[in-house]
Amino acid sequence: MRARDLIRQVCDASDVKIIKGVVAKDHIHIHVSRPPSLSESELVRKIKGRSARKLLEEYPELKRRYWGGHMWGIGFGAWSSGNVTRETINEYLKHHGSEPNSNEQFILEE
Repeated sequence: MRARDLIRQVCDASDVKIIKGVVAKDHIHIHVSRPPSLSESELVRKIKGRSARKLLEEYPELKRRYWGGHMWGIGFGAWSSGNVTRETINEYLKHHGSEPNSNEQFILEE
């Protein structure tokens, strides 16, 4: 299963709308609209947990490298409000989608 499909499943189940995203070799950027009852940290916990579980199941060789199931790094970065506009975020994601280490892009329009 691809990383973007796992992220979509978690977001769909959590009533989160993906506006735009970039999956790179070693990190992920997503711009989402989430319900107020779901915090950024809870959403990231769900995405990291489900994707790690599924990837470790699907690729047994990863279990040797990430023993204990700790596949993702600790923490995350989030812009939640303030003076950051939707256009600013989309421009940031556009830049990351053109990097040499970017493997794939997924874009869902509103």
